[in-house]
Amino acid sequence: MDFSSSKKTMKISVVIADVASWNCAIVLLCLILLGSIREYSVPKDQPVKGSQLFDRPCDEIYVVGEGETLHTISDKCGDPFIVEQNPHIHDPDDVFPGLVIKITPSRPRKLLR
Repeated sequence: MDFSSSKKTMKISVVIADVASWNCAIVLLCLILLGSIREYSVPKDQPVKGSQLFDRPCDEIYVVGEGETLHTISDKCGDPFIVEQNPHIHDPDDVFPGLVIKITPSRPRKLLR
């Protein structure tokens, strides 16, 4: 009788451990999915304007936002050679919102916040 009850206790322990591990896996998957959702998503029918331009990541193709300079973009994106990689920029001081430039980061980006 003692052997039967210890076998039953062992089966219950295995079932509890199995359920707990599945629950942990589901919670971990949910956290990964939540972490991959962008915090600043913009609806497709709404144009990007104002400070939203500062919050977007530095992609290979970058659109200059209002108030940005090549220096601030260089610091933000980690690309010190913006002028050399963009021959259409004749004067580094003549940067305006909407200007499209190529970015090639040479170091990891700074996180905003």
